[in-house]
Amino acid sequence: MNIKPLADRVLVLPAPAEEKVGGIIIPDTAQEKPQHGKIVAVGQGTKDEAMVLKEGDEILYGKYSGTELEYEGVKYLIMRQSDVLAVVNKK
Repeated sequence: MNIKPLADRVLVLPAPAEEKVGGIIIPDTAQEKPQHGKIVAVGQGTKDEAMVLKEGDEILYGKYSGTELEYEGVKYLIMRQSDVLAVVNKK
């Protein structure tokens, strides 16, 4: 990854939005933004707050969290560690 977040920021690859609900195809304009994704890069934290998230973590975040950016045709979100609501542990 050529993007390295600074301080307490993380780079998130959002999960794809649902395109079908019960056999009905939802147009792009009506799809809800996903509120979960996978961390692909992390900053080093700050002197006041250690980085507790790591690459590969599946996370949940608020609906309007982060800043959208596109790099090499892929859409990402960059947000502060404090914008992350939870880490999902899949067993």
